[in-house]
Amino acid sequence: MEDTYELELRSVPFEHADSVMLRSAQRAELTARYGTEDSEPGVKPNADSVVVFLIAYADGIPAGCGGLRQVDDETFEIKRMYVTPAQRGTGIAIAVLKGLEEWARAQSATTLALETGDAQPDAMRFYEREGYTRVENFGYYAGEPLSVCYSKAL
Repeated sequence: MEDTYELELRSVPFEHADSVMLRSAQRAELTARYGTEDSEPGVKPNADSVVVFLIAYADGIPAGCGGLRQVDDETFEIKRMYVTPAQRGTGIAIAVLKGLEEWARAQSATTLALETGDAQPDAMRFYEREGYTRVENFGYYAGEPLSVCYSKAL
């Protein structure tokens, strides 16, 4: 029998307690993968730069998140996509990603872009499966050997 749960996506402030908790868990996981607490090139997203931040709640429990930072009039960058280990493979990442795509479309965006790292093959497979295409490293990530960038036309 398949597990079922009630999934709710909520837009919350970047500094919301559940956002801080999920982003801290993500940071710990990335620190373990890359062997450093500072594996992200460029300016870190913050409450001023993240224009929307979604949290997926599974049966009321924060299970995943993701946000968008505006790059230009037509492009947003996906930031802080994360799903708790216990909820991976349940469709939460897809729900968050689709929610971000819908939000960006409502803002008349034509492109979503993102950066992940070469030590995250699971993330690379996920984005490719969801229609994102690998592109030349852009912005802060240009010339960064560990960065892998993607984009998708909306």
